[in-house]
Amino acid sequence: MLKGRGSGGTFGRWLAACCLLALSSLAVASDDAQAFTLQGFGTVGMARTTNDQLEFVRDLSQPGGIRKHWDGRNDSVFGLQGAWQIDPRLSAVVQATAKYRYDHTYNPEVAWAYLRYEPTPSATLRLGRLGTDFFMMADSRWVGYSYLTVRPPGDYFWYLPFYSINGGDAAYAWSLGESLVRVKAFYGLSNGQIPLADRQWDINGSPMTGASVEYQYAAWQIRASYANITFKNDLPIGDILQTYSPDPAASSRYLATRDRRSDYYSLGVVYDQGPLQVQLMLNRIEQGSNSFESSEGGYVLAGYRIGEVKPYLGYSWIRSAQRNTAGRQVIETRIMADAHVDQATRIVGVRWDLARNMALKAQWDAVRGEATSIFPYRNDPANGLWSGRMDVYTVTFDFVF
Repeated sequence: MLKGRGSGGTFGRWLAACCLLALSSLAVASDDAQAFTLQGFGTVGMARTTNDQLEFVRDLSQPGGIRKHWDGRNDSVFGLQGAWQIDPRLSAVVQATAKYRYDHTYNPEVAWAYLRYEPTPSATLRLGRLGTDFFMMADSRWVGYSYLTVRPPGDYFWYLPFYSINGGDAAYAWSLGESLVRVKAFYGLSNGQIPLADRQWDINGSPMTGASVEYQYAAWQIRASYANITFKNDLPIGDILQTYSPDPAASSRYLATRDRRSDYYSLGVVYDQGPLQVQLMLNRIEQGSNSFESSEGGYVLAGYRIGEVKPYLGYSWIRSAQRNTAGRQVIETRIMADAHVDQATRIVGVRWDLARNMALKAQWDAVRGEATSIFPYRNDPANGLWSGRMDVYTVTFDFVF
């Protein structure tokens, strides 16, 4: 019912311009040409599905998705990152990306813009605009070259439509024999918009807090994390409730998201050595608002390199718990039904590293779910149901420089 469109602001473009100009000025002023570095990444992707009942999206930050015709919106992106090493302890980083946004545009926006200070070799402090890393590998979700698959498995990452915060974090690492332990905590305010039908849900200024502990030993990497967001605003559904609810004020209170908190728990395990790579990710999301359903999800993925080619297989799943709707208004239950998901996806793909810093990938996702599983998609049928079956075919070209 609420799945799609919007308008953008100017703050992101203003911040992007200011940050890039500042870095450029710093680079020109620096006597050491090596102190400033410029790197980039990108993906050119095309995908199609076998279902015209609704639209497949990469995550909930996208206002529209793909159907039966080949479409490049979901996965295509271009990014630039500039870094200036001010002194051995202090550096500045800015990353700007251009991708399909909540407002149906590709306007460049600042993903990262922060100062990094290392008072000791073990401690790191950052302040500015930071990438969100609620889950393992979440802060690099748009760097396709860094992922084995064409995109991060949606059943696991759909619930993270926010990509950055304005705030700070602190990390500390220490060695335990041949292993390494790293702890990290962050706090900041969201700067995002989430598209819902022909409107946007403004989550700007919503506080986010989190912490993680990571353990590395030889080819193993294990990370446990907790994070939360307290939404600053209600969903933009006041006019809908006014029109369809017999008691709009009561419905608004029942479906309120303002000052409601969502909690995210996750555990990730990665083994990467020689030709073999294996990933296992699990999460639990507890929603504080009746508008959403708490869920559990995860995925397991394995790839094996043969020369420059790495075939891979995966399985992901997500299931949410339906709330008791006895005695609720029809419009309330309809809005709540938009948040339900119960499906699994089988993943088959291959990655070919055809040249240094370049990779071609082809992937088939076989989505199999309940007819009531409509949450991750856009423009769902009027009756809120679909077949629950969809195949997604994707080819991508990833690069970094």
